[in-house]
Amino acid sequence: MEIMQIVGIGIVAAVLAVTIRQSKPEIAVTVSVAAGIMIFFLVLGKIGAVIDVLKELAERADLHAIYLATILKILAIAYIAEFGAQICRDAGEGALAVKIEFAAKVLVLILAVPILAAVLQALLKLVP
Repeated sequence: MEIMQIVGIGIVAAVLAVTIRQSKPEIAVTVSVAAGIMIFFLVLGKIGAVIDVLKELAERADLHAIYLATILKILAIAYIAEFGAQICRDAGEGALAVKIEFAAKVLVLILAVPILAAVLQALLKLVP
């Protein structure tokens, strides 16, 4: 089970980070980041499988590929921003974490505008 590996990595990294944090806080942050990257690579293959399923469903529903690509970009921005913000919080930089989250929200809004415009155009076609 992969979850056991993920939890194991997390627990080992947490114990190391707590132990090291008192004497060398910069190394504790590095341990935390390394553990996060390891966990990310463990689940990366699963993400690819989900993307393949979503592509197949989009083809069956006759959706434009650009809409699926936009949704996947939005998901990527959300996950990456959350990861970066948590690293900043671990390093004691809460204000920087908030700025990363704000930037992610702006980027998501920018990507969502074409989808919102398409939805509004479809609604306007329905209204006489």
